[in-house]
Amino acid sequence: MIAALEVALLIGACALAVGSLVWAALDRPVRLGHLAVAAAVEALLLVQGIVATVRIVGGTRPASVPTFLAYAAGGLFVLPIGVLWALEERTRWSSVVLAVAAFTVAVIVLRMHVVWDERT
Repeated sequence: MIAALEVALLIGACALAVGSLVWAALDRPVRLGHLAVAAAVEALLLVQGIVATVRIVGGTRPASVPTFLAYAAGGLFVLPIGVLWALEERTRWSSVVLAVAAFTVAVIVLRMHVVWDERT
């Protein structure tokens, strides 16, 4: 995996989670800024998935390809589902929902890193 991409994903997802929790503490629903950060994190996840697929096809494989691909595919769905749920729930809990989704993405990225590096 590309270390800079992983770091950018972790920073983006954690920043979104913390920002959303702060917003929830202020008793406010999700705003456009949250959605912009979520879109950026999702775009980075997509790039990571493409890079990983190219590397796997090229012969560089993680220890468990099915596990890695499951994390990669699942990670692409977590944030959009969280955003849709947050947009439907227009209370402070929308910010909590988005924070949980962003934190879940951060954990998935860490797990993908571990699965990829188990091969060494």
